[in-house]
Formats: sequence, structure tokens, C-alpha cells
Amino acid sequence: MYFPTSAARQLSSVPALPDVPPENILSLEPSPRKSLFCALTRHAITVWRVRPSTPLAYLARSETSLVEHGDNLAITWSPDGSRIVIQTTFSYLVLVKVDCIPDVAVYQPPDIPPGVQRNFLAGPGEGLALQSLSLSFEGVIRAEGQVLSVSPRKHHLAFSTSSPPAIQRIPWPSYDDADVENDRSRRSLSGYDTWVLNDHELPWLVDCDVTVAKILHSTSGVETWMTSDGRAYFVRLEENSPTEETVVALDDEDEPSDGDPQADGSDGTDKDFPSSSSGSLQTEYRWEGTCIHNFEVPRWVQKSRHIESDGSDSGVPVYKEPRRAVAVAVNARFSLVAVGTYGGSIEFTAFPSPEGLAPTPQIVDVPNPYNRPLGQVSTMEWSSDGYVLAVGWQHGWAIFSIGGRCLASGFGADDFVDNERFQDAFMHGIKDLFWTPGNFELVVLAQSSPNKRDGQIFILPFAKSATTCQHSPDNTRYAFLQMDDRALIYRGADQPDMSVINPESDVWQHIKIPQPYLASNWPIRYSALSNDGRLVAVAGRRGLIHYSSTSGRWKLFSNIAQEQAFAVKGGLLWFHHVLIAAVDVSKSYQIRLYSRDSELSNQNVLHREMISSPVIILSLVDNSLLVYTADNMLSHYLIIPTTDSIKLHLCGSITFNGIIAVPSAVRVLSWMIPNAQKQLGDPVDDLAVATVLMMVGGQLVLLRPRKASYHSGNQEVKYDMQIFAERIEFCWIHLRGIGALENSLWGYDGQGIRVWLNALAIESPSSPDEAPQSVKESVNIPLDFYPLSVLMDKGIIIGAEHESATRINLPFVMFRHTTSSHLFLHHVLRHYLESGQIREAVHLATNYQHLVFFAHGLEILLHTVAESEAAAEVDESGTSNAASKTLPAVIEFLDHFDVALDVVVGCARKTEVTRWRRLFDIVGNPKCLFELCLNSGRLNTAGSYLLVLHNLEQREENNKDAIRLLQSAIDAQDWQLSREILRFLHSIDDTGTALRHALNQTNMIESSDSGEDHGSAM
Repeated sequence: MYFPTSAARQLSSVPALPDVPPENILSLEPSPRKSLFCALTRHAITVWRVRPSTPLAYLARSETSLVEHGDNLAITWSPDGSRIVIQTTFSYLVLVKVDCIPDVAVYQPPDIPPGVQRNFLAGPGEGLALQSLSLSFEGVIRAEGQVLSVSPRKHHLAFSTSSPPAIQRIPWPSYDDADVENDRSRRSLSGYDTWVLNDHELPWLVDCDVTVAKILHSTSGVETWMTSDGRAYFVRLEENSPTEETVVALDDEDEPSDGDPQADGSDGTDKDFPSSSSGSLQTEYRWEGTCIHNFEVPRWVQKSRHIESDGSDSGVPVYKEPRRAVAVAVNARFSLVAVGTYGGSIEFTAFPSPEGLAPTPQIVDVPNPYNRPLGQVSTMEWSSDGYVLAVGWQHGWAIFSIGGRCLASGFGADDFVDNERFQDAFMHGIKDLFWTPGNFELVVLAQSSPNKRDGQIFILPFAKSATTCQHSPDNTRYAFLQMDDRALIYRGADQPDMSVINPESDVWQHIKIPQPYLASNWPIRYSALSNDGRLVAVAGRRGLIHYSSTSGRWKLFSNIAQEQAFAVKGGLLWFHHVLIAAVDVSKSYQIRLYSRDSELSNQNVLHREMISSPVIILSLVDNSLLVYTADNMLSHYLIIPTTDSIKLHLCGSITFNGIIAVPSAVRVLSWMIPNAQKQLGDPVDDLAVATVLMMVGGQLVLLRPRKASYHSGNQEVKYDMQIFAERIEFCWIHLRGIGALENSLWGYDGQGIRVWLNALAIESPSSPDEAPQSVKESVNIPLDFYPLSVLMDKGIIIGAEHESATRINLPFVMFRHTTSSHLFLHHVLRHYLESGQIREAVHLATNYQHLVFFAHGLEILLHTVAESEAAAEVDESGTSNAASKTLPAVIEFLDHFDVALDVVVGCARKTEVTRWRRLFDIVGNPKCLFELCLNSGRLNTAGSYLLVLHNLEQREENNKDAIRLLQSAIDAQDWQLSREILRFLHSIDDTGTALRHALNQTNMIESSDSGEDHGSAM
């Protein structure tokens, strides 16, 4: 899904200013929109632009400020990006104002002749002018108590303290112009809130004798606390009903001074400081929370804490729980929480239930083949699409999918690397990281090196599956990867069969995106592939473009104003040569149809369909367009070609209110129509009888129509929800499958592909009120790579895995992805044969018998069943009776195909000899099979059976079988087989008697002698 590619770029972190010594960077902090990021050192901050990667502003604190307020410790942005808050070692909060300066150039371009300037083209995202920024100190806030963590909000600033252990909240400083007598503006703090951590204020804490070490507030609104005891909580601030209270005004000498919010809230109530002393309505707030990461502390640790509290023994060592949380990342799109621990492990936990019960966490397997030390987790962040998690350790890094699959990792470089020249310090550990817009790059901050203070910031490029942007059936039909500046399409499906399974064959087509479009519309947000894989469409920040692999040409808007007037939001789809796009035009929402054959312009739009709500996802099934919008409405359109154009006809709409709670979480949409409706029904009525398939977050959901009726032309449908599986990363829907694979669902859960055959035939819940349960899959296919596409007509799963390479003469690491494949045919056939459905298995296999590797797939099937049955016979639990029914069914199934004899002997030669007798007791006597091959002219197969007869000690005296086979090979002039038989005869008799006897019987010696005599006569 996400694979690192090429090599990492290294940024110079030392500002190009005089008398500025290089310093170690403490942390990186991206702005809310991630177009900027800030690098923090001990006494200064530098604001960078992400693309192009260049510094825009630099601000250093004075020595007086450092001595009075302490060194820089941490940094955060305000939600609107207008302020930067610096936390210092002396518990001060330094406020920095960020102002944009229009019409001022940050860098002056050099004087280059116009003819030479054409040779310097802007890269992706570099076409827009650099924005000039100004950093200025706004003030300093002195907080009461040691500040542990700061979390800026829209209207206030929240932070946690250790003395006292509390959560405090203060409003942002504002300017009051009421005092006209004073020329300068006066700062004023209108009020603050304090919540002390105790049993009364926060009774839901597992241990109240703690402090809040970290406050995390995501853009989705989920707030998380990490406490000093290593636990993590979901928290929310709830409002009580307002109460009438008498508020006493403070005297002037008791009023808090500017930036000094002293907290007197030891009782936990909210304090308001109005300008008048009259009574007022005061709103009370309270924190509610749920523990999402908990662990049991050993008893001896609890006892040692009790001793420490009594003061009788202060020499007890501090216990470090390996499972204590040191980093938390929340994935709201998939309702998943990732917890990084002190011991270096990663735990995935689903969101707690409404009852407050936290599910059992999943321990993610971290690959570490050389058993190198990881250290504790230092940083974590999910990509904005929620598909991958980037993790940094003290001694390495890794990328994980939501199912726990490790997609890439690095824990040090190889031993033969020249450490003095090696530059990629991030391979040895990461302090901080974040994803850039579009998730095509990962910015990492390497652990500081004592030998080099510069070059800690690296940018690692990635190639990602196009389905992360838009999960449409056409995008999953081909392996389709999207990079920062190009699209990669797997063309192995169009090649001969052996090219598909040959990992060395390069069958990826690289399609470069035009530089003029990418320079001003980076990053790419949507990519769409046509059904035949020949047409490609991409959409960036504004506009769209499309490409034809037949002509090799891109088509762009000739009028830039028309291109910049709309943005694609909701997706792109190809219907033959017509491009369907959901667009946002000045807060109005449309579905537009463009023709590949026409130039891109507003005048050439084939059809415009106005809709009332933003589009979440588009899906195309035959000539039916499904549109799911943010108002939880599914609309069905028929695509109707006309004589000179094409249009959309609205057939009906249904609402999913009460079924889908969060419309934005829907990322896959399709439906399945019953066969009777397909053949006899009116397409306008499909919506009433269709089974709707959705992926909501990580849930694969099927919505079955329970009742359909028509009243006054309005369609009313009720649905029964059936959850097939949780934590599904991708799914493939095959409505037009081959044979028994029609209407099958294929879902990948991070470990393997789960297949539900004929999903329409799966029984729905017996009662509508019954809680939805997961449905057991028909087939489970384990994989050791990440799947990208299922080639249904070739019986192969195509995927990729990452590789990293180092060279002793190169100072950096090179990354690339390699193509992998896996046959799925034998997995599906085994399911049918274990169920006794031999006819269905034969019908399915018939569709694949033309493939050159068909016999290989059947051989894998027979070998797998034979090995599992042999293992079951060893088992004394009695499971062998059930397993013994499968092997005879496999043999009966093989008899329907001409390659059965080759499959059996090929499997036997790959199986232990001790298991041959069991195999041939069911298949038949190998002597009879040998005779059958010999009589039918399958000489090579007969030669394989000759080895089986030899190992089973069933060969005749004087090797008559071998002599007969040798004579047949000579008659057929198969000299390669003849050599193999002669070599076999020599191996079974070191004296050479058997070999000489065979030569005499076949008259080969006489032929040789006569040839020599003939040569002498010449």
C-alpha cells in the first residue's frame, strides 16, 4: 500500500545567517494544514515550507530570555496557524506571532536570461510563489506549577502541570481598546479554568496519584491523555447546566497580572473573573474519560510504592513497566488507537464501546531479523487517509498498515557500510516525524549525532496504492500505484502467463504527470483507471487532467481560469471513454461528464448534474452510477448514451439514516443485483432489490433489502445489516467473476485475503433485531507480501514488498518495491473439495485449464492436501477421519483433467517417500499409471513414474520397464529423455551391467559400431 522509493532527501538545518552556530534540532512540528513546519532548537525556531523544502523565517531568543525563562523544550501551533507556543524548561510559555506578508518575496531570483530560465522548471508544488512570513514575540505566560504538556485550542490554551497535578485552561491573550486614555493596547485575561487530578474531580482515573504527561488533540476532535503511570485515556469536556453563583470581585492587588494565570481551583470548580461583582450565570465543566490502555502493575511494585510513601526506604529502584505508554496516535477514520510503549512494542486497540469497555489490544509484530535493539517508541503518526502508521524508535523506524502488516522498516544499516561517509542517520533512530500533504513524503528528524550537528532532517518519498485515494473497482482491477510525480500501472495482466509469475520481469508502466499541472496543483488527490487500463485521470488541488496510453498524450485545460475554478471532491470514474467527476464549484456540487475525445473545457462538458450535498464516493456498476453524499443519501443514476451526447437519469434515492452513523467513514460502495432482476427486471428498479456493499471504516458491511414497496412513486426500503469482517484494509468485488467466483468478496485484513464465495447466497440474520455478527469466510489465503490486485482470469494475486539496498561506495540507502505473486486457484478448489462439491470444483477449474501453470496449481493442491492429511494421521485426536475424505475427492477431481498423471507424479516427487504408499493407495498402482503413460505417449511423465517404481521397489527384473521406455524415447528421437534413462540405469547399478544390457536390448551399441565402421570406410 505504501512503499518507500528511491532515496531520502537531506535538508540542511543550519540557517544561512552570520554568527549562527549549528545546533541539534529538538523536535519538528507541522502547521495545522501541514504546508509549513517548525524546527525547534535550544534557543531558536525556524519555519520551513514543505514544498519546496526551504526555510521562510528564523527567530532566535535573546540570552536574557534564555536565562530568565529557560531553554526551548517543546513547540506547538495554534489551530488557525497564527501563533506558535514554545514551552520552556522553566515552565514559561513563549507566544510567537506568525504573520503573512503579501507581495513580499522571500527569495530574490538570480538574473538569468529568459532563454535560460526555460530550462529551470518548477517541480511538484513549486509553481506557487513562496509566501513571506514574519515571526515576532507576542508575550510570555508564566504558568503556576511545572508545565508538562501544552495543547492550543481555537479559543484557549490548555496545559497540564505537575505541581499541583492539574489540567489548566486559559484564553488566548486579547487586546482591549476600551481604555482610550492609554495609547498602547492593554492585554487582558478574561478567565481561566483548573481541574485538579483527584478522586473527586476525575473519578474515572485508574490511579489518581498521577500527572498528565501528554495532551493530544486530533483534528477529528478526539482528545487523548497520557498519564505519568503509562496509561492512556480518551477524554471529553462536558458542560453542566448553568447555575446561579455569586462571584466576588478581586481587588486590584489580588488580580492576576498579565500572563500570570494563578490557579486557585483546588476544589476543581471553574473560576470566572468578570469586571463586575454582580452575580452571573456560570457554566460548569467536567472531564469524562475512558481508559484505552491499561496494564496490571506487579504486586512488588505496589508494595515498593507504599514503602516510598512512608519514607522508610528511599533506595528502592524505580520500576519501568515495559507496557507503559510513551506515544499514542489516534486513527478516527478506522476507529483505531495505536499505542507505543516504553519496551518498544506497538499495540493496536479499537475504540472503546459505548459502555466504556476497551477491546483486547493487538500486539503488532515488529520485524527485527538481526535482533537489534529498538529502544522505546519516540514518535508515531497516522497518514491523513488513515491507512498507514509511521513509527519512530530510538534505534529505527517502520511503516505499518491498519491490520498490523509491516510495509517497510529500517533498524540500522548493513555492517559493510562506511560509517564515516554514511549520511542516512534516520536508519539508526528517529526523534520526530510527520506526513506531508498527500502522504507522498515522510519528514523525519533523525537522532542527533555527536559528530555532526547538521543534516538531521530527511524527507523519505513513498509510492502508494491509488486505492488509498479512491477505492473503486477499476482501481483494484490493476495494480495501480501513485507517486509524487507519476502513476505506475502493472501491465503483467496483458502479458503472457509466465510474465505474470516471473518476479524478474519489469511490467510496470511509468506515466509522468505533466509538469505545468503538477507545479501548481500538487498534491494529487484522486487517481482513476479505466476498465481496460488504458485511460488514466488524475486530480490535484484544482482541476483535472487525463491520459490515454494508446496515444501517449495528456489532455489539460487550455484555459487555466476554468481549471482553477473547481476542485474534484468525491472521486473520478471512467465509463468507457467518458470521465465522470464529482466536483465542487464555489460551494455548489456537481457531477460532470467529460469525453476523452474532446478537449478539456467548460464548453465541452457533456452533462452537468447538480446535487445538494458534497459527494463522499462514486461507484460504477455496469451502466449504473451510485452516488453517496454527505447527507447520508445513496442515489442511483442510469448512464444513458444519446445520439450526440450522454446524460444521467436519476432512478431513485434512499437514505441510510440510522444505519450509517458517520457518512465520511464510507470508503467503498457497490451493490449486487439478483440474477432474476438482471435478466428480467427494469434497471430503474435495481435500487429496491440490490444488496448494498459498503466498507465503513474497517468494517466490511452488507446491507440486505428486507422489504421493498412503492407508494406514490417513492421507494421505501429497509435493510438488515450484516458485518462480514472487522479491520479490513482493502476489498475486491467481482460481480462478473469466473464461474463460481461470481459475486465473490475478497478482503485483506493485514495477514491474508479472506474470500466470501457467492455473498448473495449467505444467509442474513434470522431476526432484524439480532446484533450483527461477523461472517466466517469461505477461503483464507495467507500472504507474505502486500496484495494490490486480484487477476481473476489468471488465478493470481499480484502484490508488492519493499526492498532496501546499501553499497559500500554510496553514503545513502536505496529503496524500491518488488513485485510478488501468489496462486489462489488451489485455495478455492480445496474449499469446494473439502465440502464434497466436486462438480463445482471441476466447473471452476475448467476456466483455468488453458493457463501454462494450471498443472502447477493442481500440484500445489494435491501436495497441500496430502501433507495436511499425513499430519492429521499422526495426530491422535481423531481429526484424521475428517481429513481423509479430502484426498480421495482431490484424486477424483484430478481425473477430470488430462494433466492428472503429471500432477500426481510431480506431487509424489516433492513428497517424502514414506508417504507415497498412502498416496498411491488412493491414486492407484504406479505400475498401472506407468503403463498408461507409456501407451499414451507421455514419455517424460512415464520417466517420472519409473523413479517412483524404483523407490517403491516395484521395478521388474532386468529393468524391462526402463528398457521399454528407452526404446520408445529412441523411436521418438527424444535424446534428452534417453540420456536421463541411461543415467538412471547407471545410478542403480555401479557395475554397469544394467546399462550394457539396456544398450544391447535397444541395439544402441550396434548402431554406434556401425556408425564408426561407416566413418572408417569414408
